[in-house]
Amino acid sequence: MPDLDPGARSAILDAVKALEGEAVDRLAALVRCDSTLGREAGALDLMAANFESLGLAARRIPTVPEALRDHPGFSPPLISYDGRDNVAAIHTPREVRGRSLALQGHVDVVPEGAADLWITPPFEPSVRDGRMYGRGAGDMKAGIVSYLTAFQALRLAGLQPAAPVQMQAVIEEECTGNGALATMLAMPRTDAVVIPEPGPSMAAMYSAEVGVVWAWVTVTGRPTHVRDMHAGINAIEAAMGIARRFKDYENERNRAENVHAAFRGVNHPVNVNLGTIEGGEWNSSVPTRARIGLRVGVMLGYSAAQTKADIERIVAEAAADPALRGTKVALEFKGFMADACAFDMESEICRLARRSYAEVTGSELRDYPATGLTDGRFFTLYQNTPVACFGPDAQEIHGIDESVSLASMHAITRSIALLMAEWCGVERAA
Repeated sequence: MPDLDPGARSAILDAVKALEGEAVDRLAALVRCDSTLGREAGALDLMAANFESLGLAARRIPTVPEALRDHPGFSPPLISYDGRDNVAAIHTPREVRGRSLALQGHVDVVPEGAADLWITPPFEPSVRDGRMYGRGAGDMKAGIVSYLTAFQALRLAGLQPAAPVQMQAVIEEECTGNGALATMLAMPRTDAVVIPEPGPSMAAMYSAEVGVVWAWVTVTGRPTHVRDMHAGINAIEAAMGIARRFKDYENERNRAENVHAAFRGVNHPVNVNLGTIEGGEWNSSVPTRARIGLRVGVMLGYSAAQTKADIERIVAEAAADPALRGTKVALEFKGFMADACAFDMESEICRLARRSYAEVTGSELRDYPATGLTDGRFFTLYQNTPVACFGPDAQEIHGIDESVSLASMHAITRSIALLMAEWCGVERAA
């Protein structure tokens, strides 16, 4: 496409500036939605209303495990998908002259943790020192607001993309990615994808990301009264012993020879996390059963299937240990079964994203090999579609007092607006 006309460029940037207050209000409304796992319906309804407010018809896209089960990107679900359909919309120009684009983001958020530790309640957005605080403000509702506002800014400037533009609001980026997979498969393939996920507290674009496998280990021991505890088998202690075995595995996977070149220089890129533990029934009883949840990282060049086999081996070896004689050990896989990926940083969309960001901020987007993952992997691994994944400055995501810089959100909005106008071309708004 030819370079964007200077007058159009100036009008778009002026429009983004005029919409800043509305964007902050839109973000606050999204943050007020408790969209933790199973409770995303309110945020999805709000996204449908956002699409409609832009003159786009909202389309509900169900996540159907039976239809996805044989896809290599599918992960075993944790709960039912009833009432939690993804939402998407498509802008269609009068005349297609440019390249198509998908703008994608997830509405689901992780649990708030100990709400009493937050300065302000996690689902009551609070603006302090130029940052909005609230669960999901950074990860990644601000990014969603950026793509909505970018599209709105073109309209306010009297323009619209001269190519199809999709907007996708999906669920379960934080635990399976199945919402993104279902939506990707239901929508036409685009020439590129932009995902405004938050960066690592600096201006950055995702260059690679690890994969993740979630595993659940349930140990059944032998309960007794505590006075006879040596005759019992403590299921919690046994489960913790299994979890400790994964530290040796973690160290092995982080050895230099096992780290892909894309992650060289990253300290400890493969992480194993004991994320949940539940069990026991009485302080004066040797506990009968304990269940632990593990998140196991997957290095680029190694597969989720190989990691799954490693987990099965480690748990089987633990179960065969004489110290666990008399216990029953069960292993199941629910949640992430996700492969790692590398993004094509020399793709046209990534180069354009860098240029647009540099123009509006005066700074550069650094390459970011991430030790977490995004929905970008689906488009890269299974569609061969180039992805530019970059977003606003967010801090304490998954932690206490999560926040996002509002100035950074507006900068990402300006970047996406210019990128969309140049990638898709523009025509006069209908």
